[in-house]
Amino acid sequence: MAVPEGGAPAGPEVGLQRMGRGKSDRVLWQRRRLASRSGKDSRRQGRPGDWYWEAYLERAQKRYRERSVKRRVKGAESESPDEAEWTFPLERKAKLHSIPRVKETRDSDGETSGIFKVPKQQPRRPKIRFSLAPKLSRRWSQWSAAGTRPRGSVINELAKMGDPDLLEMVEQEGKRSSRDITYSIQMSESMSSRESSFLIKEERMFQKREQSKDSVFFRDGIRQIDFVLSYVDDIKKDSDLKAERRKEFELNLRKTGLELEVEDKRDSEDGRTYFVKIHAPWEVLVTYAEVLGIKMPIKESDIPRPENNPLRYMLGPVKLPQEVRFPRPEYFTAQFSRHRQELFLIEDEATFFPSSSRNRIVYYILSRCPFGIEDGKKRFGIERLLTSNTYSSAYPLHDGQYWKPAEPPNIVNERYILYQNWARFSYFYKEQPLDLIKNYFGEKIGIYFVFLGFYTEMLLIAAAVGLACLIYGILSMDANESSTEICDPEIGGQMIMCPLCDQVCDYWRLNSTCLTSKLSHLFDNESTVFFAIFMGIWVTLFLEFWKQRQARLEYEWDLVDFEEEQQQLQLRPEFEAMCKHRKMNPVTKEMEPYMPLWNRIPWYFLSGATVTFWMALVVSSMVAVIVYRLSVFATFASFMESEASLQHVKVYFTPQLATSLSGSCLNFMVILMLNFFYEKISAWITKMEIPRTYQEYESSLTLKMFLFQFVNYYSSCFYVAFFKGKFVGYPGKYTYLFNVWRSEECDPGGCLIELTTQLTIIMTGKQIFGNIKEAIYPLVFNWWRRRKARTNSEKLYSRWEQDHDLETFGQLGLFYEYLETVIQFGFVTLFVASFPLAPLLALLNNIIEIRVDAWKLTTQYRRPVAAKAHSIGVWQDILYGMAVVSVATNAFIVAFTSDIIPRLVYYYAYSTNTTHPFKGYVNNSLSVFLIADFPNHTAPSEKRDFTTCRYRDYRHPPEDDEHKYLHNMQFWHVLAAKMTFIIVMEHIVFLVKFLLAWMIPDVPKDVEERIKREKLMTVKILHDFELKKLKENLGINSEVFSKQVLMEESKAQLAKSTI
Repeated sequence: MAVPEGGAPAGPEVGLQRMGRGKSDRVLWQRRRLASRSGKDSRRQGRPGDWYWEAYLERAQKRYRERSVKRRVKGAESESPDEAEWTFPLERKAKLHSIPRVKETRDSDGETSGIFKVPKQQPRRPKIRFSLAPKLSRRWSQWSAAGTRPRGSVINELAKMGDPDLLEMVEQEGKRSSRDITYSIQMSESMSSRESSFLIKEERMFQKREQSKDSVFFRDGIRQIDFVLSYVDDIKKDSDLKAERRKEFELNLRKTGLELEVEDKRDSEDGRTYFVKIHAPWEVLVTYAEVLGIKMPIKESDIPRPENNPLRYMLGPVKLPQEVRFPRPEYFTAQFSRHRQELFLIEDEATFFPSSSRNRIVYYILSRCPFGIEDGKKRFGIERLLTSNTYSSAYPLHDGQYWKPAEPPNIVNERYILYQNWARFSYFYKEQPLDLIKNYFGEKIGIYFVFLGFYTEMLLIAAAVGLACLIYGILSMDANESSTEICDPEIGGQMIMCPLCDQVCDYWRLNSTCLTSKLSHLFDNESTVFFAIFMGIWVTLFLEFWKQRQARLEYEWDLVDFEEEQQQLQLRPEFEAMCKHRKMNPVTKEMEPYMPLWNRIPWYFLSGATVTFWMALVVSSMVAVIVYRLSVFATFASFMESEASLQHVKVYFTPQLATSLSGSCLNFMVILMLNFFYEKISAWITKMEIPRTYQEYESSLTLKMFLFQFVNYYSSCFYVAFFKGKFVGYPGKYTYLFNVWRSEECDPGGCLIELTTQLTIIMTGKQIFGNIKEAIYPLVFNWWRRRKARTNSEKLYSRWEQDHDLETFGQLGLFYEYLETVIQFGFVTLFVASFPLAPLLALLNNIIEIRVDAWKLTTQYRRPVAAKAHSIGVWQDILYGMAVVSVATNAFIVAFTSDIIPRLVYYYAYSTNTTHPFKGYVNNSLSVFLIADFPNHTAPSEKRDFTTCRYRDYRHPPEDDEHKYLHNMQFWHVLAAKMTFIIVMEHIVFLVKFLLAWMIPDVPKDVEERIKREKLMTVKILHDFELKKLKENLGINSEVFSKQVLMEESKAQLAKSTI
């Protein structure tokens, strides 16, 4: 199909072109031409265009009677419209003037004929709004058959008939008499001569209170509302420009075949907003369904649904009813073709295309429809109009209220079904109605909830194993030799530790960290190694099984041959508007907008510099938090030493713990602030790069946001895990940050407990803050919008106004949901060796997250425009990358942050106690320092009666003059053991990962068989259809040919007999 440059594909111009005019039509047109040549005097004397309306109405009435004679009931003409039984009493139209008709008579040919009585002085034609519907709907046919068709003026009747020439005739009449028919642009109450849409002057056909507040139809109660545009009167200097844009845009929408109906601002609750309701008739739907390659059913599938789950009886309580899980039967499908409509299962044209497909088609037209030429460039697309505030919003309608089912004549309220079975928090243990989500919101949103649900199910296994490891730590706490020695007053109480800061901090005893050492054992024990290896394997299983789930989903949702969403691959209007060059597309052989690389290079440099600057800012903020911890540690230490009331609390709340908690909370607040500002800047920078397609835009934004958030959320965890306490030095020769602040030291039991604290605060805080924000933010904004309206009750205004007052989900709404899930996945995998409860916290969060997302999409957000997707896109590659990195990070955490490797080296190489091999480990891990060797500027001011202090390291004692304070042999043994463990663990995990990835197929065998079966059946159905059609065509041609042969033979025989 030919597509105009910069515009939408030329759809059926409804009401403007119709084939097959008869001979009577040509006669009437000839009469009109003769009248136009010789009717100047008559036009001066009488009403202008009398001949026009008389001829037109005569022809239209005759054609209409020929079409509907079979549906009329006897005596329908004598029936009053008020006596007729209306199907929808709330939508009855106001009475209009009508032209009386004479009684029908039949000619000798049997054809129905009749004329209008046209008085010499006709009454003034009523000002009405007419429909441009291309064909009569089934409901209209039912009304006509029942004889209950509402009567009105002749023009109104012809409009309701869907007369093909009405618009054309009205336009030509408008050229002859601008007093009768005009173009209107409604801009404000004072500017009633201007209307934002192309309309005939109208008088209101019914009052708003007579229409159901939940109606999703036009005023006629027949045509479904597929999309709504809204705008507000603007008194600024560019109001005329916006009005002209709206007029041109809506005129072009009508040319593509869409039908529009405008709600005046006087009918809106705030008295300021106009609403433009859009309906896509059948011809538009079938045309663009073919353009977008939408697959539709051709035959009910004979492949049974798989129900081979051995646990299906045990999982009965979590299952939803069958009609909710599978709202529609499975079908064999094929890409829709308007030339082969007989092939598809079209039972009702009004419901054949689901609402998600209808609004996707309308949005496709809106995004490509031009609205004028400005600055020498063609401008088009609803997004540009929304950006310039020409329209304030554009959205499809929800099916109805979420708290009650649909009432006739509305369609089935899928929103209510979703709320009852998905969005309620009491259903947190239930499975999700995935097919229903896909049907209502589209495949792109549906696949997000499939991924989130599958990820949550897999977290059940990881959470169970992590909880088992924690329970093991609790049970083995009393048997832990290290914490027993630290807490023992005779061992840990006699060990004097060196000061943790210069001058202000005092010496302290090892048993003051008794509670910390016990808590550290919960997460730092023999099960830590097992859990780190297990999570490396779990990540592989999760990603491989997700591939299989995705392949099964592609089959179930008819996405097997789906390449990429056409709307994602199409050029962005912003890109086309900025391009001044064109070049040949080597695939389509068409000229396309093209932007040379040198035009983009400055923006690429700016983008890279911006991302680098913000990542450096994150690192700077982390350094600032470290400086805070270093500076306040001394304050906490001196304060707790001086305050007698805190002596009892000091046992549980040490200066180290106070510094760690306050530093983690401060770091979390800095993370949230940086995220808020960076989101705005990254979106602006991505727009300035002028990406070619929507897919390029999302990929570029994803890269920027993920890199930043990776650094923002994980930098502090990387610092604690791999840098803190590793480059401290030793007493008398400490390392200093900026030559001012002494580097932080780890607890004698290691830094693992501090890493656990950091992870707990950041991960839990992020999840709680995110869920509260997602729930409270739209709730408060929606309440404020309703409060600003004339009435506070949502039950008092129309369906489109209710949805207008809801929050917008936005094109990037799903992007932030994925980003949040991927960041959580990083916490679960990258540092899980230090925090076995991370999968459990993620599991609890996701259970709540699913219901919060479902609740806000169903109740608090406008219905998003449906879009297709066959996978989670670039996020899958990010998950694979994080899975590989997680193996290395967990190996390094076990080796360098945990205390498990030094304990094992002591156990196998240095322990001399065969009964209790770990006895003496604490003393062995602490080196000795002579207090007299302290420099004057670092030693505590008060003198003590002891001569040595202990510190955590493997160094020679001061008695060894040759190797004084140098690393001893045990240090190198431990370092070698750590590196060996990293290499061995990584190789084992990667080997298992590759074996599992090789053994587990990407597409399950049963899915492959079902795909092959469906392809075979689809080809067979298409072949049979085309063969049948070919036979029918050949049969008709054979009959015609036979008749021609017989006629020629008869003529030849007649000629011979004459001779």
